[in-house]
Amino acid sequence: MNHATDSRPARRRASVRCVPALPIAVAVLAISAAAAGAQPNVVKLASLVPEGSVWHKILQGTGAEWSAATGGRVALRIYPGGVAGDEPDMVRKMRIGQIQASALTVIGLASIDDSFMVFGIPAMFDSYGELLYVLDRMTPTLKQRLDAKGFVLLNWGHAGWVHFFTKKPVTSAGEMKKLKMFVWAGDDRMVQLWKASGFQPVALAATDILTGLQTNMIEAYPTTPLAALTLQWYHSTPFMVGNGLAPLVGGLVITKQAWMKISEPDRNAILAACRKAEDQLTREIPAQDSIAVVEMQKRGLTVTTVKAEGKAEWESTAQGFAAKMRGTMVPGDVLDMALEARESFRSQAGH
Repeated sequence: MNHATDSRPARRRASVRCVPALPIAVAVLAISAAAAGAQPNVVKLASLVPEGSVWHKILQGTGAEWSAATGGRVALRIYPGGVAGDEPDMVRKMRIGQIQASALTVIGLASIDDSFMVFGIPAMFDSYGELLYVLDRMTPTLKQRLDAKGFVLLNWGHAGWVHFFTKKPVTSAGEMKKLKMFVWAGDDRMVQLWKASGFQPVALAATDILTGLQTNMIEAYPTTPLAALTLQWYHSTPFMVGNGLAPLVGGLVITKQAWMKISEPDRNAILAACRKAEDQLTREIPAQDSIAVVEMQKRGLTVTTVKAEGKAEWESTAQGFAAKMRGTMVPGDVLDMALEARESFRSQAGH
């Protein structure tokens, strides 16, 4: 807060009664100087987003807007590329106060609250329109669930549409089951679910995928084309299954403790900046994801298509995942809410 002071030279007065005003004026000036040089409230944010990637640049832009919109009172310090560890590590560090915020995928979000895993169910969504419709209707509930765990959702993020990238061509679920595939470490339930469905999951940290490919610990992994291109993983996996698996949804979260240390006007300014970032991600990422496929094809990537006779097997496998995840990995009421919203969208779209 700026305190206005009269800088004009004070008139000389004979009365000694004015002398006590001098230390008061000095104190006011000292307070003003301290306020002017006050350190910003630094929010440390960690993420797996690669340094220099489109996601990192959007985060940097968001940080610049935080600072500008709050008059420098809040600063965002970003730790990209997994330098703070894998997503479960980031969540743990938020809980103990080492960092205050993270840009997470559904895997990290689900480690806070299982409800977010509804967006990780294979073949749950057919399009971005469908996904955005469901997100819009579920956001209030999901925010409440995060709030109960001590976190605040600032904005949704998008990383593209997940496909399987493989060392060998895959045109059926049966062929996919022959390959050792990456599964995110930290939740053994997902590992067991893939095993029960006949696959060969290998649990690793996301930061160890490249090493796993180079040492043949894994022969396949699910990710988005834009991520595969950005991280250059596709060089080790020259085949991509053309049939999409699921959207890769994410979110920017901050601990409630850190959030409440920010004044309400500044929180409103930050939320406005985050809405802008969400709009940018929603608008730009799908197009860049498609461009990434074309760029990788120019450099040797082969896109395979599941055979017509194999589609039923894929769909059956996906439906089995949804049934097995209900009540174990995704709360039943949350899954029902998502399915209801999805069917509402499909009925309106004439599906």
